Amino acid sequence: MRASEYKPLLFTTTVRNPQRLKALLNIFAKFDGQILTNDLATQIVCELICYGLYRPMVQSESIKNKWATTLKGEFAEVLLTNKEVEYIFEHNPQDHKQAGFAKGYPSRFATFFNFAKELGFVYYQPNELIEFSEIGKKFANIFSVKTENGNIIVTEEHPEYEQQAFLQAMAKSQRNNPFVRVLNENIPLILLLETIKKLNADPEFNNAGISRKELPLLIFWKDNNAEVLYQRIKKLREEYRYNPSDEVIIDICTTEILPNFKKFKPKSIVSEYPDEFIRKMRLTGLISLRGAGRFIDINHNEDERVEYVLEHYSHYQKYTTERAYFDYMAQIDENLFAIAPIVADSTQNERLLQNWVTTYDWSSIKSELRILSTRSKVSKDEILKFLPNPVRLEFLTALAIKSKMPEVRVIPNYPCDDEGLPTSTAGGVGDKGDIECFEKSNSILVEVTMAEGRVQTTMEVWPITRHLEAFRNRCSPNSQCIFIAPSIFRDSERQINWIRSQENLAIRSYKIEDFISYLETENMLYDPNY
Repeated sequence: MRASEYKPLLFTTTVRNPQRLKALLNIFAKFDGQILTNDLATQIVCELICYGLYRPMVQSESIKNKWATTLKGEFAEVLLTNKEVEYIFEHNPQDHKQAGFAKGYPSRFATFFNFAKELGFVYYQPNELIEFSEIGKKFANIFSVKTENGNIIVTEEHPEYEQQAFLQAMAKSQRNNPFVRVLNENIPLILLLETIKKLNADPEFNNAGISRKELPLLIFWKDNNAEVLYQRIKKLREEYRYNPSDEVIIDICTTEILPNFKKFKPKSIVSEYPDEFIRKMRLTGLISLRGAGRFIDINHNEDERVEYVLEHYSHYQKYTTERAYFDYMAQIDENLFAIAPIVADSTQNERLLQNWVTTYDWSSIKSELRILSTRSKVSKDEILKFLPNPVRLEFLTALAIKSKMPEVRVIPNYPCDDEGLPTSTAGGVGDKGDIECFEKSNSILVEVTMAEGRVQTTMEVWPITRHLEAFRNRCSPNSQCIFIAPSIFRDSERQINWIRSQENLAIRSYKIEDFISYLETENMLYDPNY
């Protein structure tokens, strides 16, 4: 076994996208309680292939067609046949080996799920029972996944489970745990929160948290001594203010903090590692972005939860076996979940949205919406790139309406941090829709989705109908709904037309690009002629 060493923090090199992890666990959970043999590990990977969650490179034309309508890492719209799965299996041999598993697909299984084991979601060992923890079961049940006549129907029923799961996991996650065996000894979330509190308490600084440029120091840090880290950052600021060069940061990390670890690219230190760290920390709900993404700070809507985490997890017991550490990670802290997050009221949500309208001009909003429309690019904006696509679409749609029609009251229903950045989608809680708009005496409900094709029809149109009925009863009998997606599936249009004729509910559907054009050419959000 290779000797342990100090390393910079990188949670995982395989499943970095949390959206992908929760989908993978949804399928894996079907095998809970079974004995994990190499054959079963292979069967689980084949199941992931069947649902389109793992897409090896060599594909037949029929497989390419089935996977063409959704992105890599997402559920496909249509199941592969057994013959198509066999084609993938035969034409994509896996030159991959993980300890305890046979080379090939069994080892590929381990690369998918080792991170979930480290987080306390599911425990497995070769030839032993697969054991999902209670928090792992919740995480896997974010999605409801059904199949009808070969079609995959996915509904995100419990988006709140994601934050609950990651908050608990990150509050406990130790660098030198038995799964990774590095020498660094800290809990990254605790070190981050304690360092931010020390920086914010210093009257010399701007009370905005830690600079994104300073994050590599924390990512490379060896121990849990936040005081020494704070003093090193203070010295850095005294020398370079808030704008040290990349070379300065790299030099501190590689010659001062970890002088013997040089197996990385400079871009990893100043860009890739910090980005991945921010994504994971934001999933806890405890972190806000400030200063156009230049600073990472505590979300003061969650001060009570932050204080609880610091009080109960700053001093931790070290574990020497994987099983003991997993049992610790898997234990649910009911007190942590019992602290209710502060939800901004409609007035506060509206005010916070107005602040962002002054940050992003129409040209920027339009450009970012088009990225979501085509899915051909990724956002490079230092704030928006940390928002998952569905969350970003809700945020940008609310911004777009307020930017082009400032007289309209725009009230988004997504939960947000103290800066007004959404922490998740609205989720349809209490039969409320995504965004509520009020224009003179007219009421307009705006619903958005990144779903396309059959998934859009099965997941979106009927819930939108319920939301519009509740909205109309609460606001105005003349209420309308605007439905926005990258594209509008033909069956969705048929359903919408049927609802209009049978239920007298007005749902106006727009592709993202068409809605951009509408905002640029019309002066009213409500359409009196519809």
